[in-house]
Amino acid sequence: MSDTKKVLSFAVELGDILLRNGAEVYRVEDSVLAILNSYDITDCDVYVLSNGIFASANEATINASSMIRHVPMYPMHLARIAALNNLCRLVCSKSISIDDAWDELERCKKLPGYNLPIMIIATGIGCGGFAYLFGGTPLDGIIATVVGCLLRVFLYFEAKMGNSKTVTNVLASMFITILAMIFMITGVPIHYDKIIIGAIMPLVPGIPLTNSIRDFINSDYLSGSIRMIDALLTAFCIAVGVGSIITIVHLIGGGAYL
Repeated sequence: MSDTKKVLSFAVELGDILLRNGAEVYRVEDSVLAILNSYDITDCDVYVLSNGIFASANEATINASSMIRHVPMYPMHLARIAALNNLCRLVCSKSISIDDAWDELERCKKLPGYNLPIMIIATGIGCGGFAYLFGGTPLDGIIATVVGCLLRVFLYFEAKMGNSKTVTNVLASMFITILAMIFMITGVPIHYDKIIIGAIMPLVPGIPLTNSIRDFINSDYLSGSIRMIDALLTAFCIAVGVGSIITIVHLIGGGAYL
């Protein structure tokens, strides 16, 4: 393998992992270009989309190399992004060889996320806080905390089913609404709408929407459109899940519960 192809392969692989874990498009482009330029590969082009990387190097020489990588959208993992950014700096400063950098890259790939108990507690507290923030009573916040904890458990097992993101969002929002309705029907004095609003917050695509706006500002209109569509589709799925259950309860109860 020529040095050009070795460096390009590593740079694209690092960009791939960055993009998979939620890094911004401009960050991925800058990281790939920085690695190539640090090895005196200046005749290069890198084009990054929200779900793809196109890169070429030394096109006018016998060592010409190019790569195309499809990158599916995955949940954000900030710890991996931070580790990869640090690895990129080490490579650019020649503090680590490419061969050793590959081993470090594999370690970065395997960085674990938060364990399930911590995620359950954090999700519950977040949901309860949002329910109270949006005008709910302290009791609404407590119930939303319980619903948020159960939501995280539901998402954990749902991830093992291998369903698409669309199906997961619809089912999760239906699950939240069913739990809120059950608490309301049992006679607990709560505001079910505030509980639902607080509990759906872990599903709301805040980061994709923010990144899409940032891409538009940076004139990356295609990447911004992809992220925007993803965010709008997620919001639509949440609305479908919540609306369908509320409609069913309304029809069954003749409006008495609402």
